[in-house]
Amino acid sequence: MTGNDANSRSPVEAKGWAALGGRARAWRVVHATWSVAQLGCLGYIWGSAVTGRRSPRLWACVAFLCVEGGALVVGGGDCPVGRLQAEWGDPVPFFELILRPRAAKAAVPVLAAVSLAGIAALVLRRPGPVARTAPSSTEIAP
Repeated sequence: MTGNDANSRSPVEAKGWAALGGRARAWRVVHATWSVAQLGCLGYIWGSAVTGRRSPRLWACVAFLCVEGGALVVGGGDCPVGRLQAEWGDPVPFFELILRPRAAKAAVPVLAAVSLAGIAALVLRRPGPVARTAPSSTEIAP
């Protein structure tokens, strides 16, 4: 769930790990892992935009962020799994576990803008020269 979910209901106190059911715990782990992977992809995209490096991993990162963007569009700016998350016993938006509600609400549009800017930077900047490794001693003829 995103910080935007805070608009749709009154603030809810986050439950501690011990108070969560099995599905809610599993979802928090999956959501946290997904979020860390997205931040890693975002960093890789920006690193590639700055250096001009291109690789299959870069395009996988772009695709991964596009999947997240599509999910947010489907959810109207909120995580489309948010209702299930609440049914599983965890009604608190994910970003509100680590950010104050106002910052959580702003996180999604800010991260979306940073993602789009990184992808635009990839498109606008030409790829750099391909780095070649020096030949090994076995490849050099005497």
